[in-house]
Amino acid sequence: MSNSRILTTSIHEADIPRTSAWKDFLALIKIGIVNSNLITTFTGLWLALYFSGAHFLESLDIMFFTLIGSSLIVAGSCSINNYYDRDIDHLMERTKSRPTVTGKVSTAKVLALGFGFIIVGSILLFMTTLMAGIIGLIGVFSYVVLYTMWTKRQYVSNTIVGSVSGAVPPLIGWAAVDPNLSVTAWVLFLIMFIWQPPHFYAIAMRRCEEYRKANIPMLPVVKGFAVTKRHIIAWVIALLPLPFFLMELGITFVVLTTLLNVGWLAISLAGYKMNDDIKWAKINFIYSLNYLTIVFVSMVIVTVI
Repeated sequence: MSNSRILTTSIHEADIPRTSAWKDFLALIKIGIVNSNLITTFTGLWLALYFSGAHFLESLDIMFFTLIGSSLIVAGSCSINNYYDRDIDHLMERTKSRPTVTGKVSTAKVLALGFGFIIVGSILLFMTTLMAGIIGLIGVFSYVVLYTMWTKRQYVSNTIVGSVSGAVPPLIGWAAVDPNLSVTAWVLFLIMFIWQPPHFYAIAMRRCEEYRKANIPMLPVVKGFAVTKRHIIAWVIALLPLPFFLMELGITFVVLTTLLNVGWLAISLAGYKMNDDIKWAKINFIYSLNYLTIVFVSMVIVTVI
């Protein structure tokens, strides 16, 4: 009997939420991750167009191939992640209703969807530039193999390894226009790379017992909340100098991002005074989401006004 069959039969039908095929599809591809990566990909693409002097309307084909292609490889990678983690997802509250756990989508279809999206998405990226396609494949490999299949269940550094794949979208966007990645492109990569550990550590603190039950060695599970707080502070501090490498975007952007960094650091330091660690982790998590959106959207706005 297959693992998926065992998992399906172990879940009482009454416990399976009623969802539409569309909602199951969105859960399978992790639409939240797809959307957030779409924002950073667009920003990288937009800034490359801006600094290279290319005209927006004359680059619509590149924009289409890049945004659709990057979204497909992210969606495909997330589908394979769901397939691989179906034996542990039923142990966690936030993942127990995924269609790969409930059996509402067969494993064969999940794999077909995952690899199909990755193949089509990669083709679209290679239709822009060779570099964009290569970076896209690096992102897929780092997420599916290095993170999902290797480090996630074995090493406490899994979050850092997983941050590589989450940081490549702006590079993909930039490379689709200009394969010669500039310092600005790599700063976008660093912002995304450094942003992810404190963001996901906050999630891990909130879901600590679930990760423990699933035997996933997240930092709060292995090292405790005190160590996790120190790591969050260290990563946020690492963000502080990055805006000053983006002076080309103007003083307004640099000041805004610096204020956001200082605000995040203040919230992180407040974790030592708050008695409720879970409440603090939730505040940190919400701030990190708003931080990412504001920083990357403001990069586009300051080049328009």
